Amino acid sequence: MHALLSRLRGPGFVGHLIALLAGALSTLSFAPYNLWPLGMLSVALLYQGLKEVTPKQAALRGGAWGLGLFASGVSWIYISIHVHGNASPPLAAFLTGGLELGLSCFFALMAWLWVRFLRPQGAWLSSLSFALLWFAQEMFRSWFLTGFPWLYHGYAHSHSWLAGWAPVGGVWLLGVMSVLVACLLSEWQLFRRPLQAVAVAALIAVFWCGGLLLQYVDWTQPVGKRLSVNLVQANIAQSDKWDPAYITHTLELYRDLTYAQPPTDLVVWPETAVPVLQSQSLYFVEGIAANLAQEGRTLITGIPVDTHDENGMRIYNGIMVGGSEPRSEYLKQKLVPFGEYVPLEDLLRGLIDFFNLPMSSFSRGPADQPPLQAAGYKLAPLICYEAVYPDFAAKLAAQSDLLITISNDSWFGSSIGPLQHLQMAQMRAMESQRWMIRATNNGVTALIDPRGTIRQRIPQFQQEVLIGEVQPMSGQTPYLQWRSWPLVVLALLVLLPLAWRRRQAR
Repeated sequence: MHALLSRLRGPGFVGHLIALLAGALSTLSFAPYNLWPLGMLSVALLYQGLKEVTPKQAALRGGAWGLGLFASGVSWIYISIHVHGNASPPLAAFLTGGLELGLSCFFALMAWLWVRFLRPQGAWLSSLSFALLWFAQEMFRSWFLTGFPWLYHGYAHSHSWLAGWAPVGGVWLLGVMSVLVACLLSEWQLFRRPLQAVAVAALIAVFWCGGLLLQYVDWTQPVGKRLSVNLVQANIAQSDKWDPAYITHTLELYRDLTYAQPPTDLVVWPETAVPVLQSQSLYFVEGIAANLAQEGRTLITGIPVDTHDENGMRIYNGIMVGGSEPRSEYLKQKLVPFGEYVPLEDLLRGLIDFFNLPMSSFSRGPADQPPLQAAGYKLAPLICYEAVYPDFAAKLAAQSDLLITISNDSWFGSSIGPLQHLQMAQMRAMESQRWMIRATNNGVTALIDPRGTIRQRIPQFQQEVLIGEVQPMSGQTPYLQWRSWPLVVLALLVLLPLAWRRRQAR
């Protein structure tokens, strides 16, 4: 054991290799594998690997861990670049690898900061500072360059007892708890002292048993009647979605699948289900909405929304409630880089097909948009990528009775990406204790209850309609009220004094 620990903590290549493999191991803690103990083992290996290295070596080791995580966890990006962006395999691999290397820099920076400014003596402070800096890294990653809030550590506990803490502190709190415990369990010297061992065991019991008990706490209450819903999964191939020759077939397919179903309160079509600008297709949407309204049904659909002013035309990725007056619609705020807008557009646009994807010139919707109004209730709208931003989603959920997310994950084929996306939608339902309506083009279309349980779903790559019920909810979970601020304050109160003390000791 001592020899293994020396290799893990040593500054050489072996320690970096272990970190790389540990990062890849963490991917198995997320959907579809859900082996959450492996995520904690992965964190513990990185933590121990940083205990005796210099700041420069720590940056390499943290970067290696991050590369292992993202190379295994977001490799599905290759599919969208190669298959749908028409990039050659070498070019697609180069671009995917470049993104993964860039993302690994977040963990390189975290490791460097911890070793350079924070690495204190003592197992408890070391573990706590590492867990809080991990949280700070995830927060920074959700903001920098519009953010990439994917594979947060807390998602690994969507199905463990820790999930009960989600309404209290969101995915952030789950991550801090898990990282803290993983670090403490790796401090073997603690278990040579009975009192310290009892303290660690007590902390674990509070976290896990407390989470189990919190799963029985109702922070929100049902309001009004249950709504019947009809979610249309048309399963249209990405190669056909924006093909002008296929548009008529697409519109007729959604129309026919909708009319063939019994009446429900809500009919939901997925992201950009109508692949035509709103100004050109409004007659179609409003016509169907009017027919459905005669049966008491309300249509909600994804649609590109175009506006015109003195500055020209702007196009937004939108969601609208058909037939409502005044029109209830929402314009997406969190855009996907390269998929919905091209950074450095003047330089990159036209270089390769990947930078010319259909609808890759969306504008950002305005902030502080109100919830959608449908069937007498308020719905928090999240379009695709927006469902992975915890605080952003919480702000919308706090104003709403239901959550609705529409998506098109066909960009990522049969990879693990869409299943990771579904897991994040489950977490949003848990954090807000609200029902989540999730309509997608090719899966996974689902109804998720306030505990994050999938009540009904349509498998991927099937053309089908899901019919079920959801219950509007009122009330605020602690997370909806406070979001990440308590953890931000805690991190500042712990990390800044530790960094100052370390500086004074030099």
